[in-house]
Amino acid sequence: MSQVVAPLLRIPVGVVVERRKAVSPWIDVVWRGIAVLPDEAEMSPWTVLREQEGATLYYAGSGVIDLYRTETPRYRENLATGAPNIWIILSPLEGPWPYAVSAVTADPAEGEAFTEAGANLVEAVPMPDSLRETIEIFIAEHHVESAFVKREQNRADPEALARRQQEGGHE
Repeated sequence: MSQVVAPLLRIPVGVVVERRKAVSPWIDVVWRGIAVLPDEAEMSPWTVLREQEGATLYYAGSGVIDLYRTETPRYRENLATGAPNIWIILSPLEGPWPYAVSAVTADPAEGEAFTEAGANLVEAVPMPDSLRETIEIFIAEHHVESAFVKREQNRADPEALARRQQEGGHE
């Protein structure tokens, strides 16, 4: 039985999505995550934030970025890009709104893994500076460098080769 590991830090965030009129004969609108707010907003999910030029911005709801000690190398890689991202994952819903915030992550591999479920909308959005600073502090406190250990191979035994040839092995 596997043990579930709890995150060491949970960061609440708000998620902003955009609904834009599509330029397509097959669909009417396009939905996409466009930003995370560095804290949960005190408003109801699907509150209209702004309407402009054929697009409507909504506060889609809250999410939580969970940080784990074992994932610090991936957080570091994300920050090292110079333009770190947060991945917003929206899952389809039945009801008045087409999507629900199902996950928010700072781990690039986890964000990519969510694309495997074809119905999810997954968007990488810029990481706010306050989240970057919090993640940098988390890495500084919890990252452990793991040394690369090269596996040693057994050396060939020339005597064993000679014995094999004498016993009818291939030459």
